[in-house]
Amino acid sequence: MTTALAIFVKTPGHSPVKTRLAASIGAQAAIEFHRLSARAVAEVAQSAGAGLQPCWAIAEKAALDDPLWRGLPRLWQGEGGLGARLHRVYTTLLARHERVLLVGADAPQLTLGLLLRACDVLNRPATPWVIGNARDGGFWLFGGRRPIAHEMWCGVRYSCADTARQLCASLDPPGTIATLPVLADVDRAPDLDTLEDTLAALPSPLPAQRALRHWLATRHEPLGSV
Repeated sequence: MTTALAIFVKTPGHSPVKTRLAASIGAQAAIEFHRLSARAVAEVAQSAGAGLQPCWAIAEKAALDDPLWRGLPRLWQGEGGLGARLHRVYTTLLARHERVLLVGADAPQLTLGLLLRACDVLNRPATPWVIGNARDGGFWLFGGRRPIAHEMWCGVRYSCADTARQLCASLDPPGTIATLPVLADVDRAPDLDTLEDTLAALPSPLPAQRALRHWLATRHEPLGSV
């Protein structure tokens, strides 16, 4: 059985990136965080081996060939709001794979163990859905092995304190959703300090996670410092 994992990304130069974060640390720093974070998420996914097949889910059709997204298969998210785009990516991948995982690019502290746990959960007959709740009320991962109607995806209010709860309540049958540990994603400057501490605590960080941690640790240093 194969599992697809779509990493949702936006492309600098085509769309504004991490706008809430950019408001406090500047647009260029936010772009660099997005690039490093997306690379870390991808590296964790690639470490799972052939059973997990990662791809980029790219917001902009014109950016499908952007050099930033080389190295993985690419899929356009499609038009519309986030619910419509989640539906398109999930449905497209479920037609090709037995299971689908959806993740964002701003939880680079995820581990191979968490991804494998999500896959294991979806192998169990009693749990067709899995979710990793984010600390802000959203979710850092959602996975399933059954179709989900367009209206269910689009009936959820995203970027709200109860987004994950709404999504779980809309699934049929309810009460069959396994949960992963809560992670903090990155939306504002203080989240970067939390992320730095979390990455430092990883027992076996991958090279891209170490690169991101180094950037986080040195982002306040003046140019030219050693």
